[in-house]
Amino acid sequence: MREPASVMQQAVLSLLILLAGLPALDANDPEDENSPFYYDWHSLRVGGLICAGILCAMGIIILMSGKCKCKFGQKSR
Repeated sequence: MREPASVMQQAVLSLLILLAGLPALDANDPEDENSPFYYDWHSLRVGGLICAGILCAMGIIILMSGKCKCKFGQKSR
């Protein structure tokens, strides 16, 4: 027999998973393209990848340029 706290935790977790998954079922209805919540997921994904690539390249350029002086051998005061 399970403890009541364990059963309650499992019930709450199941409810949270159900509530989190419900909006995803009706999120991108292809019939209602005029809805303010209709997203072009492909363009959003491509834009995010381009932004991530630019930020990654900028980070590598800054680290390789020598402007960032990282000193690992110093002792803290």
